Amino acid sequence: MRHYDFEDERVKQEIIKLGAKRVLIQLPEGLKPEAIHIAKIVEEAGALPIISADPCYGACDLATIDAQSLDADLIIHYGHSKLLKHEAVPTIYVEARATINVEEAVEKAIPMLKNWKKIGLVTTVQHVQTLDEVREILLRIGKTVVIGDAGKMNYPGQVIGCDYSNAKSVAKEVEAFLFIGGGRFHAIGVALSTSKPTIVADPYENRGYSVNEDAERIVRQRWASIKEAEKAEKFAVLVGLKVGQKKLEEALNLKEKLEKAGKKAYLFAIKEITPEALMEFPSVDAYVNTACPRVSIDDSSKFQKPLLLPKETRVFLGEISWEKLCKEGLFES
Repeated sequence: MRHYDFEDERVKQEIIKLGAKRVLIQLPEGLKPEAIHIAKIVEEAGALPIISADPCYGACDLATIDAQSLDADLIIHYGHSKLLKHEAVPTIYVEARATINVEEAVEKAIPMLKNWKKIGLVTTVQHVQTLDEVREILLRIGKTVVIGDAGKMNYPGQVIGCDYSNAKSVAKEVEAFLFIGGGRFHAIGVALSTSKPTIVADPYENRGYSVNEDAERIVRQRWASIKEAEKAEKFAVLVGLKVGQKKLEEALNLKEKLEKAGKKAYLFAIKEITPEALMEFPSVDAYVNTACPRVSIDDSSKFQKPLLLPKETRVFLGEISWEKLCKEGLFES
């Protein structure tokens, strides 16, 4: 877990500077083993630490309501960069930058890029500091390298689970993408957003691999969900209750469009979209998910009914074609 910089001294000084007395610590799943260590840092700064044991999927999932209910005067949110414009509770973001070397993983991924000359570079916040180094490696072997900056993320080349605008901003300029980081999750998002071949340089497993087959399989699943939803009569439009996922106006708009198409549509407010939660409503034929899009994409096989994204709903309603959706990508951004 010491692969990451937890900025202990900065955290301590910020707590002292703000005069915080009760601090809620929020960590994503992969960083939760460090919770006790962080709690000790908070105690050393003279504050009471409270560790959030709930899942945390991103900066969209900021534990503001939890902090308010606990009378916490500060949240320390680890593993993500700032996403929300305003926080109801003062929040320190600790990006947990990776300290692991990426060069060997990049070298192992290079042979998989042999068919393409123009390469787009993308990564998560943990590895944004490595992009210049990786660019130099690729330039030395004759590649043209592009790092996108659409202005929505905190750093050029950065992607998050639901926003691939930096990748999409350069998709027309490149032939393939190289993702720096661990796991398939974000790389699949790049492939689905850009319809470009995407290779991973994974420094944790110290290897390179493609996610193209994963993306193709998901696209087939999404088309099948749309076709199944065409038979549905009763729809539940899900409104996320997490602070960064609440899109009530979009949900209302989709509800109205479904009703104009002759369907019954109802609004469902929900914090965690799980198969178990939706199974409690057997009379619903299909769902439209305006909250976290990755639930529909990554967990679709776990749900008994179609769980459409807003864009897929527009395909189902005849507003856009499937071909256009595939070209633009499944995500809104």
